[in-house]
Amino acid sequence: MENKLKRLVEKGVMITSPSTVEIGDDVDIDRISGDNVTIFGGCRIFGKNTWISKGCTLGKEGPVTLDNCWLGPEVKIQGGYVNSSVFLNKASVGYGAHIREGCILEEEASTAHTVGLKQTILFPFVTLGSLINFCDCFMAGGTSRKNHSEVGSSYIHFNYTPNQDKATASLIGDVPRGVMLNSRPIFLGGQGGLVGPCRLNFGTVIAAGTIQRKDETEPDRLLFGGALRPGNIKHTPGQFQNIPRVVKNNLFYIANLVSLMNWYKHVRSRFISESFPAPLLEGLETTLDLGIKERIKRFKDFLDKAFMAKCPDETKALAGGWPNITHELEQQLDSDSIACDEQYRRFSDLLDRDLQTSGTGQYTEAIQKLTPLTSVAGTAWLSAIVDGFIEKTCGHIPGMKS
Repeated sequence: MENKLKRLVEKGVMITSPSTVEIGDDVDIDRISGDNVTIFGGCRIFGKNTWISKGCTLGKEGPVTLDNCWLGPEVKIQGGYVNSSVFLNKASVGYGAHIREGCILEEEASTAHTVGLKQTILFPFVTLGSLINFCDCFMAGGTSRKNHSEVGSSYIHFNYTPNQDKATASLIGDVPRGVMLNSRPIFLGGQGGLVGPCRLNFGTVIAAGTIQRKDETEPDRLLFGGALRPGNIKHTPGQFQNIPRVVKNNLFYIANLVSLMNWYKHVRSRFISESFPAPLLEGLETTLDLGIKERIKRFKDFLDKAFMAKCPDETKALAGGWPNITHELEQQLDSDSIACDEQYRRFSDLLDRDLQTSGTGQYTEAIQKLTPLTSVAGTAWLSAIVDGFIEKTCGHIPGMKS
């Protein structure tokens, strides 16, 4: 370990208190940049996959444990624990972070202090306040650091049910429009919560103190509500409610992740550069693949429980369709066969033209400069992936319409 610390210092890494910093035996020093990287006292770095780009700062507000994470340029991890996640250019997390596996924070996404994430994806510029638990979420929306989606302080995403299942991931925005960085921001007011699985459209504003339990698929809506009326009714453990909605929302979530994988492989891959080296793309694809598998597992566990419970026959039919759904998932995850269609080729041609015209290699700047025609074509391509996935999977479930 001392030898690795010495090599890091020789590379130019600023380590303020070397005697208090721990570097794991499995860490590859060649994957840590020596260009303007600062590691404050008390930090611990582990994992063979760990990648730290130039300009990163670890532990300025408190010790950091970094385990198998990919950090893009100028990422700031101020204090806490981060594991098996990806942070792209200028993403930042505040003191007391607890970021577990499967998270992706894209460019300039940020959290304030004491935020817990797991299997969460935040698109560029999305901002989370303090004292938040936001696991199993996808969130997009906004166009810049001045016009971004935000989650207010003391917010919680309820992702665990009384039946002890976690088929509860919530889609806040969507991938086909969100990747274009031109959608209306979403605002989730502080001291509130969202009960997963839920879908919210762009432009949604949820007033502070509101617990949102229903989908809102219409754009630009203000949602508000107070506390529930007092109640005391019989509760029977093992009962499953609104199963068709849960099934459909899970399929929508997985479909969006599949479309995002296509975006990473066929669009993000064009931006390999010093500011976005190949290992970061590898980290995105690896992390997203694990995220898709996590959602499939949680969905399967839910269907198994519903099948075994005292549920109507149509519920058993939902669970009985799982083998065919699994087969469809495997086919859909073969992204090459999805992407190379007429819609993709049209978008690809327009994208190449725009990238040559914009003259920038920076991802967010280039996407923001796409012409409306190109953005619409890209959204149409990704929407076709989502819609096709939903149509095919619902076709395997008796009585379920896409």
